[in-house]
Amino acid sequence: MNAKDLFIALFVPLSWGLGFVAAKAGLGHFPPLLLMSLRFFISSILIVWFLPIPKEYLLKIFYISLVSATLQYGLTFSGLKILDTSTAALLVQTEVVFGIITAAIFLKEIPTKKQLLGIVIACSGTIILLGTPSVEGKALGASLVLSGAFCWSLGQVMVRGLNGKVGGFTLICWIGIFSSPQMFIMSLLIDGNPIPIIISASVINWLTILYLGIVMTILGYGAWFYIISKHAMPVAMPFLLLIPVSAIIGAMIFFGEVPSLEVMFGGFIIILGIGLIIIEPKHFSKKNNVG
Repeated sequence: MNAKDLFIALFVPLSWGLGFVAAKAGLGHFPPLLLMSLRFFISSILIVWFLPIPKEYLLKIFYISLVSATLQYGLTFSGLKILDTSTAALLVQTEVVFGIITAAIFLKEIPTKKQLLGIVIACSGTIILLGTPSVEGKALGASLVLSGAFCWSLGQVMVRGLNGKVGGFTLICWIGIFSSPQMFIMSLLIDGNPIPIIISASVINWLTILYLGIVMTILGYGAWFYIISKHAMPVAMPFLLLIPVSAIIGAMIFFGEVPSLEVMFGGFIIILGIGLIIIEPKHFSKKNNVG
């Protein structure tokens, strides 16, 4: 991987990790569903003009949007509103564990022994994290984030049903087009009239929306799709282990959150387990670099 690709690969976890920080800031004003609705509206409206309409797959993408966007982000960011940023960012990493499990159940993909060991380690770290003082009295928040992670894994199984017929950017765009009004309507039903909230939003509030919609979604996913098009997936995936790291550092800088030693230990065990699942050392050689 050359210097340019390394920079782009590092930008992905940085933009996504700081997305937790931006979302946490935005949740101080916007309800979770409204925040995500505005995020996907911004990202989709900016790129839809440059992408094809996947006419044959719109219904499937609609169903995917319900699970992998509306349910997932609604649950995850409702949990983020309750939890510390670092705790939520670490719990979100269980998406990988749920992904292996749901793939085994629905796609009959049998996990390897190394993946099973990684699942056990990651689950142990999750149990440690759930027992820390930072989660005490916030079981609802943790449950919401874990439920969101499970919805993400179900969404990935549904995406597999497209058989790669829809490009990554096109899929992200149309998921956003469908999920934005879904989440807006749900926010209207749950939180009440969103118009006063939107009108009273400050410049900082809108900057968080722009970060989530442009930097985290358009630029972040754009960088990710570039990396996985140039390099083998096992080479690209380990960079995602830096997402909680950048989220924790960002929360420390912007919010003054200092995770306890227990949180750091539990988080380390989670990342260790996830790393065992996704890292394939045999792929780290020049001959496997497709860039």
